[in-house]
Amino acid sequence: MTPKIASFLDTQPETPCLVLDLDRVAENYAALRRALPAAKIYYAVKANPAAPILRLLAEQGACFDAASLPEIEQCLAAGAAADSISFGNTVKKASAIAAAHAHGVPLYAFDSAEELDKIAAHAPGAKVYCRIAVNNAGAEWPLSKKFGTTCARAKALLLAAPAMGLVPHGLSFHVGSQQTGAEAYKLAIAEVAMLFTDLKNHGVELKMLNLGGGFPIRYQEDVPEADQFGSAIMTAMTQHFGNDLPDMLLEPGRAMVGNAGVVAAEAVLVCQRMPEDERRWVYLDIGRYGGLAETEGEAIRYRISAGTGPMGPVVLAGPSCDGVDVIYEKTPYHLPLDLKTGDRVLIHDTGAYVTTYASQNFNGFAPLQEYYV
Repeated sequence: MTPKIASFLDTQPETPCLVLDLDRVAENYAALRRALPAAKIYYAVKANPAAPILRLLAEQGACFDAASLPEIEQCLAAGAAADSISFGNTVKKASAIAAAHAHGVPLYAFDSAEELDKIAAHAPGAKVYCRIAVNNAGAEWPLSKKFGTTCARAKALLLAAPAMGLVPHGLSFHVGSQQTGAEAYKLAIAEVAMLFTDLKNHGVELKMLNLGGGFPIRYQEDVPEADQFGSAIMTAMTQHFGNDLPDMLLEPGRAMVGNAGVVAAEAVLVCQRMPEDERRWVYLDIGRYGGLAETEGEAIRYRISAGTGPMGPVVLAGPSCDGVDVIYEKTPYHLPLDLKTGDRVLIHDTGAYVTTYASQNFNGFAPLQEYYV
């Protein structure tokens, strides 16, 4: 909670709403630049595509990792140059590839032959990079199942790219979102460095390594600071590439905006549902469908506060009539014993992956309001 957010919440905005401090975003960007000055920062737009954030980062000189054509157009509208955008989704419509190419977007990710064919057909001459599947151990929100290919497959595809009229530009990986261990980056760098060498020996000299995102923020437990990740990454890069370092790209999302926002919610109902269970159920006016999708499996465990006083155990749930709209049941949470219907509840560090996950009027509930201060 920053003073700016606290001051805004004193105006009692209608809930649920997200209040995000843009100064904190600028601080996070500066911290990551200090930690890895040799790398270009491509903000993962999917984390929070709000225009004030995009404008701020564009003014700071950031680049952008876009997952769709609308995200590309949002970046352009915010003042970003087309050549500062990477189309980083490995699953893209042909029409989106063509439109991005027409805008002048230079970089395109892929991890399959079929996607490479689409890029060749609709973005001739584009620079392409292949995403490698790496171990996501240590990540609270793993991503390796859906994305990435093997080094052997990547080698074959990148060797084929020139004949297709494309420029084989680099490799990428993602160690999983909310990655709590720097070792994951070191292992991934060691793996892809061998592929760099192998491809060079076959006549394809890659220029870029995209290290993805994954940089964590503190929710309930301490996590390594940006400089710890920076030190581990640069040590591994020097060890495996020597003085011949490729261009390095980072795709932070959560680390850029997560700790900059607070969601203000209201307790819609507080009750003890089962006589044999001492826990009260606290139903909020925001839940799984209102933007808290990362509570699936209770993977992301936000800090939650609601005043002071003696505390008691609670189960937290959303307002919808869907039975899976339970936020936290297994993770122990405690809220004041005098909490009652109508009281305000704050969900901290919710600047990332909340507004973009909010459903459109499920059960008639409108998406949460957004305020950028």
